Formats: sequence, structure tokens, C-alpha cells
Amino acid sequence: MSDVEITVRGSSHVFHPAERATVHAQLGLEGPDADRVYAAVVEQAGRLHTSVTALHDPAHGPVTWWSAQDVRTWAERPWNTEGKQLPIVHHARAELHVKFRDFARLGRWLSEAATVPGFGVDRVEWALTAARKQELEHRARSAAVEEARAKAGAYAAALGLDGVRAVALADAGMLGDGLRPVDDGGAPFARAMAAPAADDMLQLVPQDIEITAQVDARFVAVRP
Repeated sequence: MSDVEITVRGSSHVFHPAERATVHAQLGLEGPDADRVYAAVVEQAGRLHTSVTALHDPAHGPVTWWSAQDVRTWAERPWNTEGKQLPIVHHARAELHVKFRDFARLGRWLSEAATVPGFGVDRVEWALTAARKQELEHRARSAAVEEARAKAGAYAAALGLDGVRAVALADAGMLGDGLRPVDDGGAPFARAMAAPAADDMLQLVPQDIEITAQVDARFVAVRP
């Protein structure tokens, strides 16, 4: 009798604590005088830049990288609830991106930055180092292959067949069997919770980052 073909999908999930946190922040002010609004944002942005520069050390941190964009300005004439157009309001905004490796120091910096007029945080992006991410992806892929092998072996045993031999292996959805990879949301992602601190400084506790891998594999199982 001919061999029996078995096609399966293997998946794996690996978790690891976040190693880097990039703060995406902005500093924005508004008012009736364009020059004063612009000057105020430049002044407050300078305070933030000084605080970040003092922490910046690419090799050891606590800040390993940062960047700042030029101040952007615009004006608008808002409307009130009665449909009347109000006087011109001038806006100025600057963006700041700061990468931390020390999360305790990140919490203290955010607490200090919160006292700067117009400061706000758009989001905190949690990540792994490139080397760690590559290591975990390799581990996840290997585990996904092992799961596929175990799954195929279980199917073969249920059919009373003797073991399996791999004949094809591919990333999920590439074997042409109509199977599609599960959407895992793209890049590794982690949320964080704010924990209370005794000294009133913000403490961020990120959830572990999840690395996922999926493979499709085709095996043949030999009849006894």
C-alpha cells in the first residue's frame, strides 16, 4: 500500500520581559500670540532636551537613543457652540522620542517631565533588543517545527501507521493547501501597567513580549 500523506500546522509562543521602552511624547501649547506660543514651546522643549541629554549613554543608558523634531506651528479660527467664529488661536508643537533601557529611570523621567507645561505622552513602545528578538524567533520557529512533528505523529498513530517522515516544510500559508497564517497583529507588542510608588514617582510594569511562529509541514506515514 502507498504511504499516507499528512499535512499539519505547528505553532509556538515564546514570552520574554521587555528590554527597551521608547517614549513617543509631544509638547504643545496654544494662545493668541504666535511669537509667544512659539517661544514658550522652544523654551520648554529645551528643558526636556537637557534632561534627556543628561541621561543619554548609547552603551549603558539609562537613555540609549533619542531624537527631537523641529517645532511645528499652525493657526486656526475655532467656532463656539453658537456658530460664531472666534479669534485666531496659534499652536506650536514639538515631538520627542526617547529610548530607555532602565524602566525605573523611565518612570522618574516621566514624572519629572509631567511638570513641564504642554507635555504629553502619545504612547510607550516596548521592545526587545535586536539580538534577543532574533534568539527568541529562532527558538519559537524550532518549537513550532517540533509541534508539527508531534501532531503528525499523533495522527499517524491514530491511523495505526508507523511513524512519519517530513517531506516539506514552509512558513504558514506557503504550502499551497489553502491554509492561511493566523494574524498575530504584526510586530511583537507589550502593554504596561502603572504601579503606585512610595515616592510618588511613576513605575511602569510592562507585560512580557510575545514572539510567535507558525509553520506548515507535510509528512508521509508508512503503513505497518
